[in-house]
Amino acid sequence: MGANPNVHIPKESWPNWTWYAIEFGIVIAISMLVSREITNSIEGLTLEIQNYVFMGIVGGIFFIWYLIIRNFVFKKKILDNKY
Repeated sequence: MGANPNVHIPKESWPNWTWYAIEFGIVIAISMLVSREITNSIEGLTLEIQNYVFMGIVGGIFFIWYLIIRNFVFKKKILDNKY
């Protein structure tokens, strides 16, 4: 008996861009939590300076993740799943 041609295959129907959206959401959540803790530990900041420090740390974590870690570490040949 043959396979049904109308069978649902999740790998082929799941859009690939959603994994990037999920990764973006995770990175922004972690960077905001880390930035909040670091900013709260610095004493003597006014509200304006505190906002700049907060967003600077969030931007720094994005820079580190997307330009350094993701491009250089995740592109190593040892992480390839080819047989």
